Amino acid sequence: MVLKVFFPTCCVSAVSGLLVGRWVPEQSSAVVLAVLHFPFIPIQVKQLLAQVRQASQVGVAVLGTWCHCRQEPEESLGRFLEALGAVFPHEPWLRLCRERGGAFWSCEVTRRQAPTAPGAPGEDQVMLIFYDQRQVLLSQLHPPTVLPDRQAGATTASTGGLAAVFDTVARSEVLFRSDRFDEGPVRLSHWQSEGVEASILAELAKRASGPVCLLLASLLSLVSAVSACRVFKLWPLSFLGSKLSTCEQLRHRLEHLTLIFSTQKAENPAQLMRKADTVASVLLDVALGLMLLSWLHGRSRIGHLADALVPVADHVAEELQHLLQWLMGAPAGLKMNRALDQVLGRFFLYHIHLWISYIHLMSPFVEHILWHVGLSACLGLTVALSLLSDIIALLTFHIYCFYVYGARLYCLKIHGLSSLWRLFRGKKWNVLRQRVDSCSYDLDQLFIGTLLFTILLFLLPTTALYYLVFTLLRLLVVTVQGLIHLLVDLINSLPLYSLGLRLCRPYRLAAGVKFRVLQHEAGRPLRLLMQINPLPYSRVVHTYRLPSCGCHPKHSWGALCRKLFFGELIYPWRQRGDKQD
Repeated sequence: MVLKVFFPTCCVSAVSGLLVGRWVPEQSSAVVLAVLHFPFIPIQVKQLLAQVRQASQVGVAVLGTWCHCRQEPEESLGRFLEALGAVFPHEPWLRLCRERGGAFWSCEVTRRQAPTAPGAPGEDQVMLIFYDQRQVLLSQLHPPTVLPDRQAGATTASTGGLAAVFDTVARSEVLFRSDRFDEGPVRLSHWQSEGVEASILAELAKRASGPVCLLLASLLSLVSAVSACRVFKLWPLSFLGSKLSTCEQLRHRLEHLTLIFSTQKAENPAQLMRKADTVASVLLDVALGLMLLSWLHGRSRIGHLADALVPVADHVAEELQHLLQWLMGAPAGLKMNRALDQVLGRFFLYHIHLWISYIHLMSPFVEHILWHVGLSACLGLTVALSLLSDIIALLTFHIYCFYVYGARLYCLKIHGLSSLWRLFRGKKWNVLRQRVDSCSYDLDQLFIGTLLFTILLFLLPTTALYYLVFTLLRLLVVTVQGLIHLLVDLINSLPLYSLGLRLCRPYRLAAGVKFRVLQHEAGRPLRLLMQINPLPYSRVVHTYRLPSCGCHPKHSWGALCRKLFFGELIYPWRQRGDKQD
């Protein structure tokens, strides 16, 4: 039988004593957590272990003895260590010894009960595995270990293999809190942090942050209650709140701030990492927003943008007028229906004239609007980008109207042609059963259907050309808005803290371990060094990615082309909860 002993590297040079740790019978493994030094009183040791078991719900016990022959005389120490097995009974009992040369180790396993199975070997083979106690304590194994229900009094984790080792060290943190300069009744050797002053400052910061978080949480709850008032649920306000990206981003940031300043303690490491990632995301967003604000208010850049915005809008309107005049003639030598072409062209030109009048009416207020837009950057770069997306939507509202008019007219003709084509084949669409059934038509119905089909078929190229042009313009605007939304979602969902942790301390996010052979000789226990494999960056982003406020399209390119062919309205970047047309 192979018995694995996980020994911390920080205890290699410890003086002789007792091995304190946990025995995992399912894996035939012993996880050593600390070395208990002489002198000690057995009753005090048992009280300490009982306190650790009660606080961590880990079955910590004395596993055996540790002898460092390089520091202690071997004659009288061996018998004394053997006698301690009666004071701290454990099955099996380990006797780990580092020989005087310092390069060789010996490990013996003593069992009070002989193996009862026939043919079972009488002597266990020991595999000695060294691990860095600090890294294992601070790391989180992925996928995370399943912790037992501590309230139910479970003492073993429902994990196996290496997960049991990581879980044992992580939950035994209460054993490592004693200071190395503290002369208590029980002296232990294990990994201890040297930042005692830093821990004091951290404790003072925790005590001071409690009232501050409570006050800010109360203010945020008040803001949430005001935003949930019935006044904001009326039709104009509710419609604007669901369509504007700025309102959606403000609601998303309000959820982030509520999570950050919440006084509830994180239940597991995943929630703690999510809160840390949220804090890093908000800080980065505000920092980028302040940089944008300082750039806009320097050298009168807002005034220059305001002076350039109205001429650009006029130039776009003039180009649309030229485009419509080109479509009203013979575009690319195509033969269009003269009457329908003139009606559609004049209809769209009238809208452009209205839009130019609206732009000139709003031109005195453009600089004030841009100044407030720049001032909103103090709330974060994402708020400023969302407001920019809404401004682009307002400035190109006439293009959206053209696209909707052309799409609806084109969709009406496509559906009419498809229905009339079924009429020629003696078919009809069954609305109740949602299928195509056979149907008999008389002569008058076939004549009227043929007449309507001919009219719609000859008018389709004119409508399709207007629909194609305005669809391309709409897709151009949507592409610009989509890039802005993708940048906003990247800032909102990027787990910056997790990525920084992976970059600076890769052992904190562990994807597994690897073993390196230290010594392999006949008659000696095999010695291995356990090293942590860090989690890949792609898995870090996938695991700790924050939820974003946007909703990306889920249909494929085939479905998108089908919608474009049949004239259905397409909104590639819609918000959650919106109804698809």
